[in-house]
Amino acid sequence: MTADLPKVGAPAGRALAAHGIHTLRDVARHTEAELRAMHGVGPKAVGILRESLERHGLALRNEDLDRPTRKE
Repeated sequence: MTADLPKVGAPAGRALAAHGIHTLRDVARHTEAELRAMHGVGPKAVGILRESLERHGLALRNEDLDRPTRKE
């Protein structure tokens, strides 16, 4: 599946393109924090992206899964 990105504001669209994000699958490879760190991507754009991901059965990468686990 290579679903196109939903309509987001021009600054967010430029930021996503500059980071090589052109499809929803590309978006799903990132965490919310990574997206929000991109200049031009704010809470509204992240919300639009998250809703579109959900409609296509996808989700943002989970930040908790990226944390190292502690061995006892």
